[in-house]
Amino acid sequence: MKKFRGKRRYFRQLQAEQHLSAHALDFSSDSWFDFWHVHLDFDGRGNGHLKIRNAHVQALFQLMDELDAALKTWGQPYQLWIELSRQDAGKDAVFVHTNNPNRDNFPFVLPALSEETGPLPRYLTESADLDQYHIRSYEQRLFDEWEDDPVESFDQLFVIERRDRKNPL
Repeated sequence: MKKFRGKRRYFRQLQAEQHLSAHALDFSSDSWFDFWHVHLDFDGRGNGHLKIRNAHVQALFQLMDELDAALKTWGQPYQLWIELSRQDAGKDAVFVHTNNPNRDNFPFVLPALSEETGPLPRYLTESADLDQYHIRSYEQRLFDEWEDDPVESFDQLFVIERRDRKNPL
């Protein structure tokens, strides 16, 4: 595995990105969010290292909490959730969705969501106090359509919402 150079700088930047002030979001009365999201581990550095994955998942929970506080004072109805991929840390993200002029798709409903019954991965159980959150999951079908002979695979994505949510997925 390739050595991870510049770890200190990388984690200093992650510390900054986990705060709402690092993202230029508009909470004025006429603003809206159409599945706005941010991937804090876009390059998937957490794929091979549990400690790095834990740090990113903790940062997502921190950002989600700050977003929730800001959205509550904003006063508009919203949906807020985290998606964590079992296979690819680069897919992990926090999402915000509201009424928007692009499509009439609020509240968004993900029909494939099911209650999580199996054991949760360590990067999730070690990262947050999960009693405050509702965790469900769904499967996503993956394949590279540009390959000559595409191989189909599946990924399980965890959807994490606060228990006190008003517009669940």
